Parts: sequence; structure tokens; C-alpha cells
Amino acid sequence: MLNDIYNNRIIELAGNIPRIGRLQHPDASATAHSKLCGSTVTIDLKMDGDTVTDFAHIVKACALGQASSSIMASHVVGSTASELKALRETVRKMLKENGAPPDGKWADIAMLEPVRDYKARHASTLLTFDAVVDAIGQIEAQRDGAQATA
Repeated sequence: MLNDIYNNRIIELAGNIPRIGRLQHPDASATAHSKLCGSTVTIDLKMDGDTVTDFAHIVKACALGQASSSIMASHVVGSTASELKALRETVRKMLKENGAPPDGKWADIAMLEPVRDYKARHASTLLTFDAVVDAIGQIEAQRDGAQATA
């Protein structure tokens, strides 16, 4: 039932999103948009080497997009690029291929597991993960470009 995905913990996360806003001088910014529901997440990211040092976001999404953005914002600083790329893939598989949810510091994502039964909700749930991986890709491309010209 739809009530399974809009439980009290999802509503609590959606109502208490940390790191709202924009960074002054991000290393990269990315926006992910769901054509299906109109949800949009814009993120700003700063990295030192392979590690996220700062993060901010603007979230205009349903409760599921807000909840996943809340989880991201709570744990992204200190995470590595490879960890975040793997996380996006794990969440995608959890929703689309009945994969296991992540564990460790990302264990809260398991509460989004019931979303797998509602394909129309997958895109909004994945927005924050897609935007973060996009921003990481931008930073890596800038780094690779700078190394190529050096």
C-alpha cells in the first residue's frame, strides 16, 4: 500500500532536511529532474581529492525525494566519490532489481525499500543520488582536463 512508503519516518526525514541552500563556491553543481512527477533536486558539492568536504541542496520534491535528500545530506560529507557512485548503484538496484539496501551509515535508505513496488516513485527517490554522481563526474572531468593540459 502507498501508506507503507509514506510512513512516519519518511515524513520526519522530509520535514527535517539538513544543509538546505547553496554553497558560495562549489566545485560543481548538478540538477536532477523527474519528468514524471516534476520533482527537482539541485546540489552543490565541494571535494578535497576524492572526499566530499561540503554539500548543500535545494529540494523541490515529493516526500520521497525529500527523505532521500535528507539521508544524503546527513551522511555525504566525508564520503568518497567511489562510495557515492556505488551507493547510487545500490539504491537503483534496490528499487529496480530487488537488490539489498545499503548498510552502515547509509542504512536509513532501507526505509525507502517499499518504493520498489511503485515505479512512478523511483525517479524522485533517486534524484539526490543522480545529482551527486553528476557533480562528482564534473569534478573528475575538470581534474582530468587540468592534468591533461599540465
